[in-house]
Amino acid sequence: MKGVVLAGGTGSRLDPLTRITNKHLLPIYDRPMVTYAIEALVGAGIGEVMVVTGGTHAGELFRLLGNGSEWGVDRLLYSYQDRPGGIAEALGLARHFVNGDRVVVMLADNIFGQSISGWVANFEAQEAGARLLLADIDDPCHLCHLGVAEIDSGRIVAIVEKPDVPPSRLAVTGVYGYDASVFETIAELAPSGRGELEITDVNNAFVDRGSIEFDVLDGFWGDAGESIAAYYEVNDFVRRGGANRPSADRPGDDQPG
Repeated sequence: MKGVVLAGGTGSRLDPLTRITNKHLLPIYDRPMVTYAIEALVGAGIGEVMVVTGGTHAGELFRLLGNGSEWGVDRLLYSYQDRPGGIAEALGLARHFVNGDRVVVMLADNIFGQSISGWVANFEAQEAGARLLLADIDDPCHLCHLGVAEIDSGRIVAIVEKPDVPPSRLAVTGVYGYDASVFETIAELAPSGRGELEITDVNNAFVDRGSIEFDVLDGFWGDAGESIAAYYEVNDFVRRGGANRPSADRPGDDQPG
């Protein structure tokens, strides 16, 4: 199984913090943001990782991560996205790296309180298709800014992006598991209205095929790139309780994001 960390994007929601750097190089407590995604993958037993980045600060990311050995990676590769073309387009750049294997994809601005190793094990055990990790969010206003799963009889029947009326409390977090068919799915996508290839369209393609599973997160999840307020909320959580902890190691104030 391979891991892909998506560390591109313009970081406009964190402006002015991102005017002179890639947002994934900003600190989360005591180290750069991108290292948490790599730590999560390595902690789940994934040693071969590709980082996909873009923009004008890719060199700084390369200098930070190097060959990956400092961060426990067995093999670290990079790919460069020439222009902002969406999460799905960025993932498509990893096709030759994945080379027919399964892949776990992480958005580098997503931080988890607990290890994702149990979710990865469930993904490995399923026969084929995709697997999502959902978070139970009790704030309807927050859900209106996220991708939300519609559930019927224990199955995902749709992913609704930024719904006016959320179909459930289960939001799609920034970690995805796919079999190798994901790259054919991406190749068949049409750009959205904003001219990008959307990961929600990828996930809904697996929904339409009836080949998507999910787990519900038990613990904290935060999108540090969502806003400056969210960035500092994630920083504060990690300062108090850490990130990517083994599931049994959970402080009492660890709540879903």
